[in-house]
Amino acid sequence: MCKFQSVLYLLIFFIILIFFAFIPFQKAIVFQPNHSNAKFAYIPVKNETHFEIKYTHSIHLSDVVESYIITHDERIQQYELMYEDFAIGMPSNAEKGETFEQINGAYYIKNMNRVFPFFHLRIGQVRANHTVIFKNKEYPISRSIKPGTSVKVEIRKLNFFKQWKGVNILESL
Repeated sequence: MCKFQSVLYLLIFFIILIFFAFIPFQKAIVFQPNHSNAKFAYIPVKNETHFEIKYTHSIHLSDVVESYIITHDERIQQYELMYEDFAIGMPSNAEKGETFEQINGAYYIKNMNRVFPFFHLRIGQVRANHTVIFKNKEYPISRSIKPGTSVKVEIRKLNFFKQWKGVNILESL
C-alpha cells in the first residue's frame, strides 16, 4: 500500500503542476502575427506600464516615436506622438484636449487619450526598423518577427506554455 500511495501522491503532484502551468499569470505586451502560424513575440511586464514604438517614416525618412501606457484594465493608451517632419501621414495639429509643441526641432502631440483594446502594426521590410523601447532599451521587432508581417499588439496574460511557445523580445538581443 505504501508504494501505491507514493505513486498516487506523485500523480496528484503532476496533475496539480500541469493544472497550474495552464493558468495565465504573466502580463505581457503581445505581438501576435495576424495571418500566419509564426510564433508570437511578447514582452513580459510586471509593474511597468510604459512602452514606445519607434520607426522610420517611409516617406520623409525620419524617426517617429509613439508612446503608450498600459491602463489598469489592460488596454493600451497612446499618450504622445513625436515626429520630426510634417509630411504625408503625419498630423498637422493636435485634437481636442491634446497639446501640440515644437521642442528642439521635433514636433510633439501630448496629452493624447487614445485608448485601444489592441492595434495592428505591419513590421517594416525596408526602412521602418520598428523598434520597441522598454525600460529605456531598444529592441528591434524584426529580430523576433519576420519583416513584412502584420501583427496585432495587445496586452494579454500568458500561462507557462504560451510563454514557452512564444518569443520573449527582451531575450532577443
